[in-house]
Amino acid sequence: MDSQLSRRDAAWNLHGALFMVLAMACFTVEDSLLKAASRTLPVGEVLIAFGTIGLLIFSALAILAGERPFSSAMLSKVMLTRSAFEIVGRLFFMLAIALTPLSTASAILQATPLVVIAGAALVFHERVGPARWASVAIGFVGVLLILRPGTEGFGLLSIFAVIATLGFAGRDLATRAAPVSMSHRQLGVLGFLMLIVSGLIALPFGPAPVWPGGAAAASVIAGSLSGVIAYTSLTIAMRTGEVGAVTPFRYTRLVFAMIAGIVAFGERPDIWTIAGAALIIIAGVAALTRSK
Repeated sequence: MDSQLSRRDAAWNLHGALFMVLAMACFTVEDSLLKAASRTLPVGEVLIAFGTIGLLIFSALAILAGERPFSSAMLSKVMLTRSAFEIVGRLFFMLAIALTPLSTASAILQATPLVVIAGAALVFHERVGPARWASVAIGFVGVLLILRPGTEGFGLLSIFAVIATLGFAGRDLATRAAPVSMSHRQLGVLGFLMLIVSGLIALPFGPAPVWPGGAAAASVIAGSLSGVIAYTSLTIAMRTGEVGAVTPFRYTRLVFAMIAGIVAFGERPDIWTIAGAALIIIAGVAALTRSK
């Protein structure tokens, strides 16, 4: 009986891991296409277009599932806090991938789970043992290796990715207290709505909006579809199998991002970026697979 349960758990863990890898691959496709679109379109315009398409898709999915796209729970204090963090994360990560190498921005973003662990201890007073705190510290050393403040290799614009990481970590922490009555489709509606808000905030600070050419429009549409698939796959992954077994596969996003950066954008990550990314991955996997 125990062996049957063990095989079933292993099967569910594999199922969840595969969906997590699919989600990370689709997120990378989304990032790459939006980065490509931002070469000819203002960042604010890209965010608004991306958010509008995703909002329409998730609204349609909610209606087909017999749900209201917009829930009154979205106006609760917790969800308003989550939305504010979502805006910060989305806006600054879009700026990061538009203005810095995709591989660098993605590497810094991988520190998000470590920030969540630290935030859970400080905000929710969750017990975090010395081993996990050590993992958090090592991960932050990895971020510093990538940023290299005070050296010639320091890129000030990479701070955008750091701010985005804090925003996404705050969003994830707030999600823990989100009403269970909200479905992933409604959360998707809210998330893409915040993308539109992010775009409206960014729009006055960039070039005037322009009518997108065929390539830019195709990039935004394809990027939006990839984002919807990624979000849905991530939700399935996190609801399948054990969190400790599935979550470490988030780090495949960095592998995909580095490949995309090299192939699509001609990026060449230096040894410091690679070393920092490796430290972040090692620290993150260690922190996520420990019970304390």
